[in-house]
Amino acid sequence: MVIENPRRNPRWGLVAASAALAVSVISAGFFGVSWASAANSGSLDVARERDAALEAGRQAVVNFNTLDFRDVQHGLDLWVDSSTGPLRDQIQAGRQANAAKISEARTVTEGKVLDAALTELDAQAGKARMIAVVEVAVAPENQPPAVKRNRYQAELARDGDRWKLSNLGTVAVG
Repeated sequence: MVIENPRRNPRWGLVAASAALAVSVISAGFFGVSWASAANSGSLDVARERDAALEAGRQAVVNFNTLDFRDVQHGLDLWVDSSTGPLRDQIQAGRQANAAKISEARTVTEGKVLDAALTELDAQAGKARMIAVVEVAVAPENQPPAVKRNRYQAELARDGDRWKLSNLGTVAVG
């Protein structure tokens, strides 16, 4: 009895090619269906909402930590535009006093978010919570800046189609 080497059998190549083609078609079908399912699922909408809230929160925290005594009104306009609810009301009510303090201090502050994350998101209710680590360079007029780091906890609320700060506070480091 002679045992033939399967690699030399011409049918072996045809069987191997057919099997590889079948595996490719099945894999492409599986991944295509998975991709289409993910693209049309609600989780993609939640991910987009999360990203939008986080980006808006990061920018709002930067806005609240960046002020130039030479253009106080512009900085305060950014505070108002970045906030909603009672926080916005508080800023508007104290606007004149804040402008006077900032002008008197004669400092320029520049905030930079080093890291931030949402800790909660309720997209349906339009509410989120965020934490952030912010580096703030504080430069008195004609002096080099001193750099400090702050930690913040923020609450965000959707105002129309935009996320804005509804509360902002520092987190004590112990």
